[in-house]
Amino acid sequence: MRKNSKVTQREHTSEHVTESVADLLAHEAPLDYKNSSLNVGGVPGKKIVLEPPENDGRPAWNSKLQYILAQVGFSVGLGNVWRFPYLCQKNGGGAYLVPYFILLILIGVPLFFLELAVGQKIRRGSIGVWNYVCPHLGGIGVSSLMVCGFVGLYYNVIIGWSIFYFFQSFQYPLPWAECPIRRNGSLAIVEPECEKSSATTYFWYRQTLNTTSTIADSGGLNVKMTLSLLVAWIIVCLAVIRGIASSGKVMYFSSLFPYVVLFCFLVRGLLLKGAVDGIAHMFTPKLEKMLEPQVWREAATQVFFALGLGFGGVIAFSSYNKIDNNCHFDAVLVSFINFFTSILATLVVFAVLGFKANLMNEKCVIENGEKILGYLNSNVLSHDLIPPHVNFSQLSTIDYAEIYGVIKTVKEGSFAELSLDPCVLEDELNKSVQGTGLAFIAFTEAMTHFPASPFWSVMFFFMLINLGLGSMIGTMTGITTPVLDTYKVHKELFTVCCCIIAFFCGLLFVQRSGNYFVTMFDDYSAGLPLTIVVILENVSVAWIYGTKRFMQDLEDMLGFRPHAFYFYMWKYVSPCCLIVLITATVIEMAISPPGYSAWVEELAQERFQSYPPWALAMCFSLIVVAMLPLPIVFIARYFNLMSDGSNKLSVSYRKSMMKDISNLEEVDEARFILGKNPGETPSPKPPSRWYVSIPTGVYAMLDMQYVLV
Repeated sequence: MRKNSKVTQREHTSEHVTESVADLLAHEAPLDYKNSSLNVGGVPGKKIVLEPPENDGRPAWNSKLQYILAQVGFSVGLGNVWRFPYLCQKNGGGAYLVPYFILLILIGVPLFFLELAVGQKIRRGSIGVWNYVCPHLGGIGVSSLMVCGFVGLYYNVIIGWSIFYFFQSFQYPLPWAECPIRRNGSLAIVEPECEKSSATTYFWYRQTLNTTSTIADSGGLNVKMTLSLLVAWIIVCLAVIRGIASSGKVMYFSSLFPYVVLFCFLVRGLLLKGAVDGIAHMFTPKLEKMLEPQVWREAATQVFFALGLGFGGVIAFSSYNKIDNNCHFDAVLVSFINFFTSILATLVVFAVLGFKANLMNEKCVIENGEKILGYLNSNVLSHDLIPPHVNFSQLSTIDYAEIYGVIKTVKEGSFAELSLDPCVLEDELNKSVQGTGLAFIAFTEAMTHFPASPFWSVMFFFMLINLGLGSMIGTMTGITTPVLDTYKVHKELFTVCCCIIAFFCGLLFVQRSGNYFVTMFDDYSAGLPLTIVVILENVSVAWIYGTKRFMQDLEDMLGFRPHAFYFYMWKYVSPCCLIVLITATVIEMAISPPGYSAWVEELAQERFQSYPPWALAMCFSLIVVAMLPLPIVFIARYFNLMSDGSNKLSVSYRKSMMKDISNLEEVDEARFILGKNPGETPSPKPPSRWYVSIPTGVYAMLDMQYVLV
């Protein structure tokens, strides 16, 4: 330190020395921290440069493209393919897009931008971010981590199912194309369970899951699914074992390949008979649906989960960005890529389902035409009822509809005894399916009628694997990043341990009854806890940290002030929407009986069953356990039983702190450092400054770098 500095002079006096950043700087001449030089311990000629760390050792994305693909891969998942099309069909077709788009603007983009911004500014995972923003609500990060854990357990099981179907697709004909034949000596009969349902349904429930009829009957482990789950966890572990250094490279393929497949399926689907019927049915708006509250609730929930809000993956990915990255552009871009992907997937799904509906309708016409022909031959029906132009060998849907109408009018009293089906294409298109029913039954059945069906099946399930892998990488990053930021543990070892533990916990889902537990976790482990996590994120930034302060942080970080639209969204609109969503979710859970769809082997049908008491307790335990860190951390910090994490400030925060201190205005320097008159003693605690007294080891705490020159 310079011998003529005021700090050195005061060391030889009896005056009190205040231990605050302000006073340490106050007794020095105005100093540019990037260019200042100081003597080192009295060693002549040795000087150091005092500067904040430019590289804190935190990993960084290789390029902006890699980062965008990672965010897209995380947000675009299986839900875009098998959940959004179902909701679109169920809630008014094209009319559903209106509430979805409105809520994407009001909730999706602002909250996605918020998570990107806090992660990039503070450069920590979810635990570190919320400890900094509001220590008393630091449980937000822990709850987010636990939800990631629950979701990751069952989500990777779905990837395991896709891996099984992927390898089964390398044969012709596809194993789910026809019902298996059971042979008893010289007698050959079709498997009864398959005959009562369909080939694809039988393959899913019996040959893949080998499911039991109730959740209470575990049935033991399913060996095929256990091996598939093991392969899935090995793939995920290899993808994330080195953090973004490995997962970033995987994202180049896993994020882009699904779009290649979707475009291929769209082109192929549009060439199929009936594809236009499916797309027209899909986007025909039923405007009256827009007035139903349920439609808006489901649209809000889909927006919420489509972007991956609250999971911690968004925050973790953005924490590896440069501090001046334009995260506003990223938020808008990724949100609309997600929306575009949902529309693209919906086009593909309903082009293929339109083709399937036409096939099923033609099959219905043929079967009922044979019934009518039998009634004519047995004189149950008169030949006079059949229009002369009708040819039963080439019966069209229009001709059948005409015959059906005539018979129904003439035989009104005894029509029900004839057991004739109307065979209306609209009815087939209205048979909505979602989730595993869409991917592993309906879509799979449609692909059996494609030319070169094994090729399309391989492509489809490889696409599902990549969609799931992208989401799993984000989910695992949401778990590992907060822990690695908080505790100094070996990254590779910790990742491997997480995957091993997750595999053994995931054995619950590969029992013969495992499908029912997947449904349970999907319904209860994420929905309500995640919604509460996100509203607390919103409140902690907008109302506790302060929206104006946050907007100023964004201006400093981005170089421009975001539009006032975000101020009002964060402050008022988004919290109100989330409160309404939470209320609607709780009401829905209260009025809907908790249960699951069980496959009954004897009937070869699904039947709704209520959860037994132990399973019901397990459902609500998932909600309670996920939300438990919120009150525990709040109480512990309120009564000072837990550190508030202030000694673990992020490097970006420390750098901005030093920048603020070094760039004191000249007026403040005159008032706080030199005083108005040369002999005036500086104030020990300047009231207008934001910083507070810090222990003597402030330079160590602020992680300053001393470079010998």
